[in-house]
Amino acid sequence: MWLRLLLFALIPAAFAAEDGWSKVKALASGAELRITKTGSRAPILAKLDEANDERLIIATKTEQVAIPKEQIEKIEFRPAQKGSRVTRQTTTDNTPLEKEAARPGPGPSRTPGPSGSSSSSVSIGGKPDFEVLWIRGRRN
Repeated sequence: MWLRLLLFALIPAAFAAEDGWSKVKALASGAELRITKTGSRAPILAKLDEANDERLIIATKTEQVAIPKEQIEKIEFRPAQKGSRVTRQTTTDNTPLEKEAARPGPGPSRTPGPSGSSSSSVSIGGKPDFEVLWIRGRRN
């Protein structure tokens, strides 16, 4: 008898955990989101302010908006940047001159010295791509 009662009490909790909305609620404030609303063509790019069981509160560039959970089809988030986006590369070549090339030839006398070259480059990488966090009706 108690086993059945316990089983019936745990089933709704298991379904709630599989819903995936708990992942949305667990996101840190300020996370970058891409939200697709029901019936909308273009997704909304925004930062997360707060998420609860009924709605998602976001901040766009111009306003703060609360979107009911029922109006959301998909939520994607951009994971945190790992490491620096800036990559520096320096290459140095200090190859000595060959003996034949080092001998002075006819004409003005030049004393060959050490030879070398150096180059540096800096590249700025992009942000990580969005990852799907929640889709309506999908069990995660």
